[in-house]
Amino acid sequence: MKAGKIRLIKNIFIYMCLAFWALLVLFPFYWMVLTSIKSYGSYNSEYVPKFYAASPTLSNYADAFTSVPLARYLLNTLIFTTLTTAAMVFVIVLAAFAFARLEFRAKSLVFTLFLALMMIPGELVVITNYVTITDLGLRNTFTGLILPSVTSVFYIYLLKENFEQVGDDIYKAAKVDGTSDLRYLLKVLIPICRPTMITIIILKVIECWNSFVWPRLVTDRQEYFLVSNGIQQIRENGFGRENIPAMMAAVVIISLPLIILFIAFHKKIMEGVASGGTKG
Repeated sequence: MKAGKIRLIKNIFIYMCLAFWALLVLFPFYWMVLTSIKSYGSYNSEYVPKFYAASPTLSNYADAFTSVPLARYLLNTLIFTTLTTAAMVFVIVLAAFAFARLEFRAKSLVFTLFLALMMIPGELVVITNYVTITDLGLRNTFTGLILPSVTSVFYIYLLKENFEQVGDDIYKAAKVDGTSDLRYLLKVLIPICRPTMITIIILKVIECWNSFVWPRLVTDRQEYFLVSNGIQQIRENGFGRENIPAMMAAVVIISLPLIILFIAFHKKIMEGVASGGTKG
């Protein structure tokens, strides 16, 4: 009985800590949505911020679309995210398979040098990428936006580790049956490693959707602006400083697809992370 009470108290304490932490994590999202439904007048009249909206309104969401061509920016971001993620998956799957299953001269050395690239901060290659894209005449194009993001050393490493977890016996049996490497990759490895693949895809989608520095560098025409450019454009126009509720409405609109994506696939993400850290 005593052990049962101790366990109960322990569980209550753990759940209270988890609930408190959840409130801390979710509070910024609550404040973002709350601010977005407050009118401009009521927001500016609050000398002490209120945790509720006395007269909620959706007019800020209409203002977010009329102040800047937000719908166009959302479409551009969707195109950029889809094409970049598809190209990256194609590249990293082939690279990870080559390092995991194929034999070629100095493979270990090449992979070691490849991993060394992870030590280089991405900011250090921004100028090089910018000069390259500019010399190729690809500024203000989707190609210029996409090219620097079509590969990732970390994702190749993660996928390679997952491919290597699939037993050699399966690969040898497939080769005995006359299965080509490409067919083995498509029919065996990718289905087995699906949770990790989904995790990589979702993480890349989030990365592309939130991309800010690179789009700001290589685009200066509205027809190629992404949502990150749109938010910055609002601030530069003075709209963000004057009408915070409408700006928060734009942020809610931009964040909603990622929130839905995470809620829909959060179990797959957890499976992918777990399988990525388990050898067997």
